[in-house]
Amino acid sequence: QVQLVESGGDSVQPGGSLRLSCAASEYIGSAEAMAWFRQAPGKEREGVALLAKDGIKTYATFVKGRFTISRDDTINTVYLQMNSLKPEDTAMYYCARMRGRQLSVRWVNSWGQGTQVTVSS
Repeated sequence: QVQLVESGGDSVQPGGSLRLSCAASEYIGSAEAMAWFRQAPGKEREGVALLAKDGIKTYATFVKGRFTISRDDTINTVYLQMNSLKPEDTAMYYCARMRGRQLSVRWVNSWGQGTQVTVSS
C-alpha cells in the first residue's frame, strides 16, 4: 500500500495562494491518476483536481482556473497550486492515488492523511 504524505496547508487571507505537496512512498508514474480531494466540516469529500498518467487534467467546476495540479515523477510528488483563495476553499485537502480517471472517491486506491487549508480574514 502506497503511503501518501501531504504538506503545505496553512491559514491565509482571501486572495492568497498556497502550494500543497503530496509525497508518495513509491513510483507514482504507474498510477492511473493522482488527485486532490477536499472535505469541509459537515460536508462530503469532493474532488478538486485529477492528473491522469497521460497528462490529461480534470478540475472541479468550482476551481474555475484558480488551481493547477502537477506532478514530478522523479521525486514521486504531486502538487496543487491554489491561487485566488476564497473562504469557501477552507477544508482538509487530501491526496489520492487513483485506480481510475474519474474525479470521484469511488476510484480512490489510497488516501493521504490530509493537510488543513484555512482561508479567513
